[in-house]
Amino acid sequence: MSALICGSLAYDSIMVFQDHFKNHILPEKIHILNVSFLVPELRREYGGCAGNIAYNLKLLGGDPLIMAACGDDFAPYAARLDNLGIARTHIRNVPGSFTAQAFITTDLSDNQITAFHPGAMNFSHLNEVNAAQGVSIGIVSPDGRDGMLQHAEQFHAAQIPFIFDPGQGMPMFDGADLLHFVELADYVTLNDYEAELLQSRTEQTLDQLAAQVRALIVTKGEQGSSIYADGQVIDIPCAKPTAVVDPTGCGDAYRAGLLYGIEAGLDWASTGRLASLMGALKIAQRGAQNHTQSRAEIDLLFKAQFGYDLQ
Repeated sequence: MSALICGSLAYDSIMVFQDHFKNHILPEKIHILNVSFLVPELRREYGGCAGNIAYNLKLLGGDPLIMAACGDDFAPYAARLDNLGIARTHIRNVPGSFTAQAFITTDLSDNQITAFHPGAMNFSHLNEVNAAQGVSIGIVSPDGRDGMLQHAEQFHAAQIPFIFDPGQGMPMFDGADLLHFVELADYVTLNDYEAELLQSRTEQTLDQLAAQVRALIVTKGEQGSSIYADGQVIDIPCAKPTAVVDPTGCGDAYRAGLLYGIEAGLDWASTGRLASLMGALKIAQRGAQNHTQSRAEIDLLFKAQFGYDLQ
């Protein structure tokens, strides 16, 4: 059985400015801002929430199906997915559009200026969950607004359990929208900031929200994560990374661990630890899809980190 991953596919163009923005942006002149930064260092990474989650789930030996929209510039990403053995059956090309992409310029103080172009992502609602066969679990991750709403409703109508993962898409929804997602979903996953925002917008506590789903998961960076399930809170320790290089995509790696653990029938303690380990493996590498551990290596690392075998 497959996991259907609804979300974005994107290119991330990351540039490094070998100076400090503050030396070139005059506060008293921001009303006529016109600056240009020489960026001798540039790298292009494969990303997007759906692509990142699928990549990590494939490392675990899962069978990810991506449901997303792409543009006319998708050929390099398509070749990458083919090489990884990740199906493109439900990736829709939107003619005349670009694949979603972020242009990120970072200075020597790690300040960032980012421009994001959603492109084909705005057409994600043209994809339908019912078009995918043999799906046992799904996830609705950040994507076009209409696509997220429709895919949640379609998962629920098809009685396919799914994770609601609002992520950076949360600002698109008001409190009523977010409560509707929670009502439809089987699982909800958030980082600690998103958890605060969800409580504020819905005027419900985490305990109240968790009572409406099978599990609600909150990640807290180096403080680990907490899983609200079966009327209790299960605290998950943070796996220790070999290096802290780049947090981009760590949340997506964690979510792949959740999908695998749920589909494999693992208990929540093991599911959370596996998810934490996947995040730790990712943070040690630049980019969201450049860590390459095999499943056997992941199993060995799991035992080394947590003292028991992953079943």
